Amino acid sequence: MMRRLLVLILLVIGPVSAVADGKSIPFQEIVEQDILPGFAELNQKTAIMADETESSCNAADLRRKYIEAFRAWARVSHLRFGPSEQENRAFALAFWPDPRGKTPKALRKLLLNPDPDALTPEAYEQVSIAARGFYALDYLLFDPEIATLGTPDQRCALVRAVARDIHATAQDLDLAWHGYAPVLTAPGPDAPYRSGDEVLQVLYKSASTGLQFTADMRFGRPLGTFEKPRPKRAEAWRSGQSLALIRQAVAGSGGLALRLAADDPVLASRLDYALTRFDQSAAELGDPTLAGVSTPQGRIRVEALLNDLNAIRRIVDQDLGAHLGVIAGFNALDGD
Repeated sequence: MMRRLLVLILLVIGPVSAVADGKSIPFQEIVEQDILPGFAELNQKTAIMADETESSCNAADLRRKYIEAFRAWARVSHLRFGPSEQENRAFALAFWPDPRGKTPKALRKLLLNPDPDALTPEAYEQVSIAARGFYALDYLLFDPEIATLGTPDQRCALVRAVARDIHATAQDLDLAWHGYAPVLTAPGPDAPYRSGDEVLQVLYKSASTGLQFTADMRFGRPLGTFEKPRPKRAEAWRSGQSLALIRQAVAGSGGLALRLAADDPVLASRLDYALTRFDQSAAELGDPTLAGVSTPQGRIRVEALLNDLNAIRRIVDQDLGAHLGVIAGFNALDGD
């Protein structure tokens, strides 16, 4: 009932564009066609995944549904503000990178010292954030050591607890973003965003930061150095998703940037070409876990794909930033 009311509010506001820095920005379109459908899909995919754990805790069907849900998260993972930032929801879904190995440590503790009361939905919200989210499930389903600790019943109970917790967080996000949408589409003097410029800044920041995170972390961590590549630092390499998550993340953050460039056909065409080229190159790479960084030839191919991503970033950080009037020197990782 609440969601229907919030959707009605959006419809009353109407599908208008807001003016930011003299530009017509399709905020309503971004919200209704990208943000809300993205979190609705995440909610749906995690619900299917959580339901699957009731019949199986380690079957191929569960693994496939987990992968589909994880990719839905990657698609919206650049939206790290508003509801995603509140209550540590984004971290509860995605505690990565994890340089100190906190996730396997937390899971070992739960499996070797089982406490059924700790696995209830209410209690699991309070466990270490390292034991929650997609990366915890990645270990439970795909890591040879973690997947054999404890008894089968104990592992199954933990898999169910993590999957239920992921879905609960995704459901909260879906509902919260529906409530937050009018904040983005109707800025005003008494609203959290006082002008279209402020909405524009947070959306631009999300797009730019998302691309930077993918370059620095999803590529940078496994690439390491030429002398010391680190393929086992790739995101979700255990489940073979490293490259697939990169493609989804770039589609999400790059797609947002493309929406922001809509009123400049030349700029939008250049950005669309760069995004298409990147995705085609990624599809042709044939290296799902980026393991090729360990060989000279494989590394060259991964670096070439990173160069394609950096071409997107240059368009976004320089040309799109200038077009939108984002202040010079603005760095998405420096905060507001």
